[in-house]
Order: sequence, then C-alpha cells, then structure tokens
Amino acid sequence: MKRFVFEYIPAWLLLMVFGFIVVHAPLTVWVGAHVPSLAVTIKSWKELLTGLAAILVIIALYRRHMLGSFTAKPVVAALLVYIALHLMAMGIYPHGVQQTVAGLMIDLRYVAYFLTVYAFLHLYPQYRQPFIRVGIVGAVIVVGFAVMELFLPKNTLSLLGYGNATIQPYLTVDKNPNYIRYNSTLRGPNPLGAYAIMVLAGAVAYAAMARRRLAERRTQVALGLLLVASAVALWVSYSRSAVIGAVIALGVVAWVVFGLRLSKKLVYAAIVAVVVAGGLLYAARNTSFVQNVVVHNNPTTGAAIDSNTAHAESLMQGLQRVAVEPLGAGIGSTGSASLFGSSSMVIENQYLMIAHEVGWMGLALFVYANGLVLVQLYRRRADWLALAAFSSGIGLAVVGLMLPVWADDTVSIVWWGLAAIALIGGTYGRSTTNKKAKRTA
Repeated sequence: MKRFVFEYIPAWLLLMVFGFIVVHAPLTVWVGAHVPSLAVTIKSWKELLTGLAAILVIIALYRRHMLGSFTAKPVVAALLVYIALHLMAMGIYPHGVQQTVAGLMIDLRYVAYFLTVYAFLHLYPQYRQPFIRVGIVGAVIVVGFAVMELFLPKNTLSLLGYGNATIQPYLTVDKNPNYIRYNSTLRGPNPLGAYAIMVLAGAVAYAAMARRRLAERRTQVALGLLLVASAVALWVSYSRSAVIGAVIALGVVAWVVFGLRLSKKLVYAAIVAVVVAGGLLYAARNTSFVQNVVVHNNPTTGAAIDSNTAHAESLMQGLQRVAVEPLGAGIGSTGSASLFGSSSMVIENQYLMIAHEVGWMGLALFVYANGLVLVQLYRRRADWLALAAFSSGIGLAVVGLMLPVWADDTVSIVWWGLAAIALIGGTYGRSTTNKKAKRTA
C-alpha cells in the first residue's frame, strides 16, 4: 500500500503531466467549447496533478529522512527561495484573487514540476526511462502534427473550438495571408518554434552521443524523420527568435561534441558559409520573403503596426517599469494574468517579466537557479539527454530575451522536466562508454 501511494501514484501523476501537456491547448479548448462550466478547472489540471504529486513526494522524502539533504542542494534551495519570494510579493502588492492565482500558476508551475520530478527521481531513479519515452512520444505528436498541418485546411483546428474567443487556429506574419504561421498542438507559433528547438537539439545530441544505437536501420530512419519534422515545425512557426535559438542550440551541441578538435578547414568553411549567407540575404533584402519573414516590415502588405515596432515598444515599456519598481509590481501584474485586473501589461522579454513581478531580487534568484541547472547539465554532457537539455536551454535562454518563453506551459514544463530527468544519472565530463559514471545526481 505504501509503495502504491508514495511511488506509483506520483509516477502516474507526473508522467500524465509530461505526456498530456503537449495536447493541453486542444484539450482545454475542446472542453471549454463543449462544457463551459469546466473551462477554468480544466486549464489548471496540470497544476493540480503536480501539486498532489508534490505532497506525496515530500512525505516520501520525509519518511526516508531525505528531505533535509534534498532541500540543501543549491539549485533546490534557490528555487524554494524563489517560490517564497512570490508568496511574500502577494502580501506586499496584493491583486485580485483570480489575477494572483493566474500569475502564480504562470510563474511557478514549471518550477514546481522541476522540483517534484527531481525529488521523485532521486527516490525512484528507475523511472528515468519511462519519462524519456513519454517525452519522445510527445515530440512525435507535436512535430508530426506540424507537418500534417501543411496538408490540412488551415482552419482545421476550428473544429475543436479554436477561434477569436480561445486560440486562433493559425496566425500570419504581420497579417499577411501569404505567410501562414501554424500552431501544431501548442498555443501558438512562437511556442511551437521554441518546442522545436528542444526536439532538434535532442535528435542531434542523440545522433552525436549515442552512435552505437544508430547501427539499426530502424533507429536511423526514425531519427531522420524526427529531425526533418522538427525542422519543418521550426520553419512553419516563422518564429525568428526560435530560429536564432535553434542555431545557437545546435552550435552548442557541435561545440561540446567536437570542441577544439575542429580542423581549421571546417572553421574557415563555416566562416565562409556565414559570409555567403549574409551576402545572399543582403542581396535579397527587397524580396517578398525577406521583407515579410526575416524583416517583418513589408511596406506594401501586412499590418498597420508591424511586430518589430510592437516588440520594441513592449521592451521599452518593460524597461521603464522595471527601472522604477525594483521590488516589482506584484504577482499577476504582467502577461495574460494581468488581463484579469484593471490594466494589462505585456512584456516581450522573460527576464523583464520576472523582474516586473518579483523585482530585481527575484530576477537574480531565477538567473542564479537557471544557471546552476545549466552548469549541472553541462557536467553531465557525455549523456545525450543532458547535452540536449543543456544546448536547448541555452537556446531558449536567448529566446527569452525576445519572448516570455517560460510563460508557455508546454515549453516550460517540458524543458524543466527534461532538465530534472537529465540531472538523474548521466555522467560527468567527457567520459567514454568504457568508463563508469563518477557519480550520480
């Protein structure tokens, strides 16, 4: 009975969140359209399941006398203080109940999921592989449907209830109908592009670090299809920040795998390729594709206010607010949560968003904790999953400079969940397959 309560139930709860989060958007839209009374409850299913699992895991840690040692880990302690700071901010700058609850969910759900999975796998490391398998299935669903959308009517998701009152079934580049931006099963094109970074980094890291497993033809075909599908998903998102993040993530994988072993010829070839690509882009600067997709500033078509202007105005407004409010403006004061209040505030930058909610100290804590996770992942870079999480984490950190990347529930829960999984097991340094791991997380 104890094993059922403290092992099986948390395992199922956490795996359900990790698996169903990739279809969270269509699921909530469909339920909201057919059973409006459950619309609010169904949106919080992942937080409820994570909270229940967290309670059971905390009790299990206490029963094993591991609670103190686990909370003493630097990354755990930093994130717990980060959570406490949010609770303190609720009293300093109180907002409405609905606004505050929404803000807490957006700010802390991925932190809670990371801590719960990290603690659970400390107790039961044998569940690492089930989490990995569920993550792979989720990746196939997301990038696979992104490919399918190319061959389906662009309003297909309207059949589930997508529309002006919920989530748009698709978007366009600055309202130009010639450039359709698809969502796949996520909440929008930008989250799809960010998610594709993780899949691309994971596939390339697996190909680079798990060469022995690529001997099977079936594995080669599956990995090749996943790479192509994730590249297509990145493309159809038309997310410039995601493209930049993907290039950086793949560059990090190449750097970790090859390091200083890159020959001068390859370095020179890469430099030439970059120069040629830049020259071609400049030569094609007046074409429709470059003006719409790359620059987002076609003077003959598109929206009255292009996305470049909107991003710039949002960043300037965010910087001004953060500069005059070093303690923050309270939980729920930014992003979609602020829509429940008297005035809304959207900041197109993850770090400014955090600073606006919990001040400069909150931002410092988050950056410190995120940095600790990335450092630990780098130490385990000989493991393909750790390398995938590390490289995609760098890419997503860059995306966060242009978008509130962790505000999306799917992207944030999947990456932080992957990070927790990768920190259990794996190896330190550049150990070979003939050497045993020096230590585990």
